[in-house]
Amino acid sequence: MKQDETASKCDYIAALPHNLESWGDFELKSGHFSMMQPTIRPLFDTKQFQEVLLAWNGNSSSYRDYLKSVWTADILNGTSFNKAVQDGFFVSTTSTSEEVVETSADETSEEVEVPSGNAARSLARSVKSDGMELSLYTKTGMGDGQQANNPWLQEFPDPITRTTWDNYLTVSRADAEQLGLVNENVANGGLNGSYAKVTVNGVTVENVPVLIQPGQAKGSVGLAFGYGRTSSALKDEMKTGVNAYPLYQNFNSVQEVTVEKASGMHEFACVQLHNTLMGRGDIIKETTLEIFNTKDKHYWNAVPEVSLNHVETPVTSPDVDLWDEFDRSIGHHFNLSIDLNACTGCGACVIACHAENNVPVVGKSEMRRSRDMHWLRIDRYYSSQDTFEGDNDKKDNISGLNSSLSEFGEMESPADNPQVAFQPVMCQHCNHAPCETVCPVAATAHGRQGQNHMAYNRCVGTRYCANNCPYKVRRFNWFLYNQNDEFDYYMNDDLGRMVLNPDVTVRSRGVMEKCSMCIQKTQKTILDAKREGRPVKDGEFQTACSAACGNGAMVFGDINDKDSKIAELKEDKRAYHLLEHVGVKPNVVYQTKVRNTTEA
Repeated sequence: MKQDETASKCDYIAALPHNLESWGDFELKSGHFSMMQPTIRPLFDTKQFQEVLLAWNGNSSSYRDYLKSVWTADILNGTSFNKAVQDGFFVSTTSTSEEVVETSADETSEEVEVPSGNAARSLARSVKSDGMELSLYTKTGMGDGQQANNPWLQEFPDPITRTTWDNYLTVSRADAEQLGLVNENVANGGLNGSYAKVTVNGVTVENVPVLIQPGQAKGSVGLAFGYGRTSSALKDEMKTGVNAYPLYQNFNSVQEVTVEKASGMHEFACVQLHNTLMGRGDIIKETTLEIFNTKDKHYWNAVPEVSLNHVETPVTSPDVDLWDEFDRSIGHHFNLSIDLNACTGCGACVIACHAENNVPVVGKSEMRRSRDMHWLRIDRYYSSQDTFEGDNDKKDNISGLNSSLSEFGEMESPADNPQVAFQPVMCQHCNHAPCETVCPVAATAHGRQGQNHMAYNRCVGTRYCANNCPYKVRRFNWFLYNQNDEFDYYMNDDLGRMVLNPDVTVRSRGVMEKCSMCIQKTQKTILDAKREGRPVKDGEFQTACSAACGNGAMVFGDINDKDSKIAELKEDKRAYHLLEHVGVKPNVVYQTKVRNTTEA
């Protein structure tokens, strides 16, 4: 329970403990009982809702004691309650007879309401053909506003717009030009946008920031719920954006709307201003399903070549390499595979990385200065032609200085209806890492298991490593973000610091940090297997991002285990390395995106 706007309307507030402080039980399948146990004693003087019900019924026992009595009497059949708590579940061997009633389709046809297109059609009729349509939606991170007090989600870049700490009116390029609305890149690397006045059925919301969104249908605008909170319980930094709920009328998330340009410009905290690849198909490699099935790998996933003694030589050739080779077949050698077909850009991996690795929250002002601390980013790219394949063809056919300047300039702008691709990028843990060669104090070095290590207490903050990194994935602590009132998000009080992972160092001002491939998790897995006297099984090695990915786009493991999934993916014909022509030999491998563009 939070002291939010709803709580301010109440006479009494009954605070509940968190789920991790509570007892409970479930029967997800008949005869299979699960036990929910608290991981910590309640931090505050709270009472479970079930205990309140017990008290109202004259039972003064705790909910834990009540659960014990019910399980002992009705479920356990003589098994120890403590054993059930230790196991976390209990499977009942007592057979139960359930009466199954079969009902014909004819008997239920009049009672079941089958969804149809009528609702959508009536919704479409509510918007005039010459009017604009407002779609009210919830963002992936913020939702409907219940998470407004969560700084991780406030600073989470929206998967599509790549903007943080804000909601905004998304409009198409054509509508923006017609209304005089603009977005501008400014000298400090920030993004500014016009303000608009939005009116629905006589209700007006002033000064709504405008963001021009490629691919948005002409005549439609979008605005996210969840922002514009005013609760005194929220820190001032969290009271960001505009409140879209006044425009939500008659439970209808689609409304006819009037949009007018307002004065002034809004400052966005946008983490990605380069929206297109400009034909650089070696960054996000993709092909069509037809080509994938009919042509050789060398056609759609060719190994880059460099000129060596005036001879085009594959970058994988030992002749190109200036580094000494080491025997990496001993022990573990970790790799991460990222499937661009499976990645939807949802960002679950970004939040998981934040939580696991004590990544600080820096706030909107610092984000606008490009000082974000995310160890993992998800680049989102649009095609400047109708397809990325068209971009590649256009780039290959550009010739002449004057024409190339103008045509490359055109390729910076996304198409009106572009293709889109997502690419998670973190430290690539290069075997020939350019960051390691320039560090004057050996604060970053390569480990035997393939990870690129950081020794924080050695780092003196030269930032040479960040300058020499071709992937731009290193982050610099410009300030001391923990125990600093200027960054009072979650690392400053005793309750907030309970979120910190004790296995990961909290970094100080002036040091560089980056993805560690969750070395604390890999070491724990190795030690657990050693304690049990067995080898590590395939799939036991996990990073925070791979564990959080709901689509299985990220697979982590030991390539020295030749039977492992990661070893198989590394040799897959779709596998390639990002910026492979640089020759840094990354330990992160990407799987070529295959689009099924054949119409049925």
